[in-house]
Amino acid sequence: MSVLKVIEVLSNSEISWEDAARKGVAKAATSLKNIRSAYIKDHSAAVKDGKITEYRVNLKLTFELE
Repeated sequence: MSVLKVIEVLSNSEISWEDAARKGVAKAATSLKNIRSAYIKDHSAAVKDGKITEYRVNLKLTFELE
């Protein structure tokens, strides 16, 4: 039997929402084992002088407990 846990992770990037998601998963993987999935719960952007300066994602990461 597997037991899974879900946590929320906030991540950002100056490039894209996709890059922000990749960075969030990569950073979480440095301290979490067995990450099974990443669900993008929400995304937003910071704007300055009429231009997007930062892409932000709120990820739900599911991982298996050992």
